[in-house]
Amino acid sequence: MVFWMSKNSPGNFFEDFRIGQVIRHATPRTITTGDVALYIGLFGARFAVQSSDAFAKAVGYPRAPIDDLLVFHIVFGKTVPDISLNAVANLGYAGCYFRSPVYPGDTLTALSEVIGLKENSSRKTGIVYVRTTGFKLDETPVLEYVRWVMVRKRDEAAPAPGDHVPRLPTVLEPKVLGEACPPLVIAAYDLALAGSPYRYGDYEVGERIDHVDGVTVEEAEHQIATRLYQNTARIHFNQYVEGKGRFGRRLIYGGHVISLARTLSFNGLSNAFHVAAINGGRHVAPLFAGCTVFAWSQVLGKSELPGRTDVGALRLRTIATKDCPCADFPLKVGDKDDPAVILDLDYWTLMPR
Repeated sequence: MVFWMSKNSPGNFFEDFRIGQVIRHATPRTITTGDVALYIGLFGARFAVQSSDAFAKAVGYPRAPIDDLLVFHIVFGKTVPDISLNAVANLGYAGCYFRSPVYPGDTLTALSEVIGLKENSSRKTGIVYVRTTGFKLDETPVLEYVRWVMVRKRDEAAPAPGDHVPRLPTVLEPKVLGEACPPLVIAAYDLALAGSPYRYGDYEVGERIDHVDGVTVEEAEHQIATRLYQNTARIHFNQYVEGKGRFGRRLIYGGHVISLARTLSFNGLSNAFHVAAINGGRHVAPLFAGCTVFAWSQVLGKSELPGRTDVGALRLRTIATKDCPCADFPLKVGDKDDPAVILDLDYWTLMPR
């Protein structure tokens, strides 16, 4: 009798990780204009630099770059089969910055290092911290970030593979914020075509902006979006399994909320054309199909970039909510998160001066 070894992979569980472990992820992904069109169809992103080759060329790009968050999601998606196939939830981000523009035709790969592990008190799950870098084929880094994710254990009795929570930066320095933005010809930046007359100097620290609009998420579209990134996390797709789980239904990929909030932010921040870095972020609560997402932002800080007079950096905190318009800027109820809040994102954008 012949016994065959299983050729499929159940993915990594918490006890499979080791601090210092380096993982080279499959599969290389060439980004095309078709990916861009589908991303726009799913989220409605309309920042001028990423929408128009003519606009982008006029201000100094060789052509319209790929939307920053599409780059993030595709690099993130590469990591899922190895890091978070058995995830309960993706919890947060830190130290994320964009290092080079990406254009249609570029092929991206990803590499991750495990930098922290922490078993939860229930012993059913643990937190895995990884630093991921996305590269072009010539090894040019395009994106670097840290994320932490709650991963199931295969065996609750298995000993923890490590116990170390890494120290992470709370905010990225302005000197790294311009790497993915070439020098721009700001005189050619057409404010009317961009959709707003407001530049870097028109925003004040502490200012709050209600982005007004709401977007209802449908079951099919959040799965299409997640497949676009080749993100295979079971929790987003398998209703047969998730119907018996904690929530009784599929959980929407947290990056879907980030992209929705970014798209909604166009109404009030139309000229914040480039996400230069993500200082930190929390998926405060889960989102499910049928809910409507709203968003508001606060200007946390402003910074001129060393050696540049074309753009300035605006530090934003964007809050996304479910089924709750944001005219009164929901955030906290006492010391706790407002029940409507689903995302709290702290990030730097670039804006013409």
